[in-house]
Amino acid sequence: MTSAVALVVSNMIGGGIFIAPGFMAGDLGSAPVILAIWVVGAICALAGAFCYSELGINFPSSGGEYVYLTRAFGPSVGFMSGWISFFAGFSGPIAGAALGFSDYLSYFFPALAKDSVAVTFGPEWFPVKVGGAQFGAAALILLFTVVNCIGVRPTAALQNVLTATKVLVIVSFIGLGILAGTGDWSHFSQDAVRTSTLPLPSQFAVSLFWVYVGYSGWNAATYIAEEIKNPAKTLPLALTAGTAFVALLYLGLMVTFIYAVPLEKMKGVISVGALAAKNLFGPAVAGIFAALMAVSLMSTVNAMVTIGPRVYYAMAKNGAFPELAARVHPGFRTPVWAIVCQGVCSVLMTFTSLPDLVQYIGVLLNVFASMAVASLFVLRKRPGWQKVGVVSFAFPLAPLIFIAVGVWMTLFGLTVNPRVTFAALATVAAGAIFYRFRIKAAAA
Repeated sequence: MTSAVALVVSNMIGGGIFIAPGFMAGDLGSAPVILAIWVVGAICALAGAFCYSELGINFPSSGGEYVYLTRAFGPSVGFMSGWISFFAGFSGPIAGAALGFSDYLSYFFPALAKDSVAVTFGPEWFPVKVGGAQFGAAALILLFTVVNCIGVRPTAALQNVLTATKVLVIVSFIGLGILAGTGDWSHFSQDAVRTSTLPLPSQFAVSLFWVYVGYSGWNAATYIAEEIKNPAKTLPLALTAGTAFVALLYLGLMVTFIYAVPLEKMKGVISVGALAAKNLFGPAVAGIFAALMAVSLMSTVNAMVTIGPRVYYAMAKNGAFPELAARVHPGFRTPVWAIVCQGVCSVLMTFTSLPDLVQYIGVLLNVFASMAVASLFVLRKRPGWQKVGVVSFAFPLAPLIFIAVGVWMTLFGLTVNPRVTFAALATVAAGAIFYRFRIKAAAA
């Protein structure tokens, strides 16, 4: 139970909460609105966790959405969910968290800051940036890729230490910041000049992608369901407890950030935690928190590098993914090729614009997570299905909340940023082509 909750917490607390506030300050411009969007995200994450817990206890096998969608809608849809998980579920979030790690380290090494771009190339509508931030992020990704290739036990031990450090840092930051920091409660009534030209309701929907990515990871325990003892009891508790705990931490962090920094000065800043710590405690203490927040992001990267290959491995064993992903190293007993391919893809994604990367991740994950939740309407009709009380209560309220917000986000997300729309559609099209001419052909 403890390890499953730790896995959920470690996966959820990542780049989103540490890097989103600066972008949201400019896009939304209002402290109450920013706090409200994180509350909406928490409600949706809890609704999703409730639904996934029911799916998980009925299909206690590694693979998550791939398993659920395959059973509900067939192997082609299941394959596409795994394909999207590779790019948007793990590789993209790994890249985003690693970039956040670099920016927090730039407090000590300015060359790692996001603005330290050495080379920019590519078309104007899709610029590729290469600089210190990308090199720092790539180094972290490669480090944990190698560690995970070596074996599970050292990885698990390292993850427990990093997760404990992450939670301790956040709780300490919130407690000390509110009780002993030199912030100002008047910041909550000081609006910022919005940088977005979208109407506020439209921007609220688009900004939900930052929140969605920030809360992503609430389904982490389902990926290792077959390794959890007594999943019917443990899985729902782990998902719900982990999600609720992180939601409270996120709201506490946002309150502390705004208490420390006016929204106008927060706009466009990635390492908001370091800026807030500097305002609350001074430069010396801010350095300590910047380092500890960088460690927290290391925990997120390591957790996602660990879980992702399990999905590809499960798919490959069922003939629904390239056979390479199912190959296990004879000595380390780990799916080395799956881990390495994920690492390479994550490194390449660090060279894209961070806001575009977050929206790309959010659009694709949201579509397939909504489909997984919608599968309950199909699967609940089957004989022998085990129902979870919290989902049955006022059914279908929980799945409808998750799906309705997901559709709202996706409709706005696909229309306001053509670059992300193109990248998302290209990813789906590539997966469909691969399935048609490689996976389905091989099965025939």
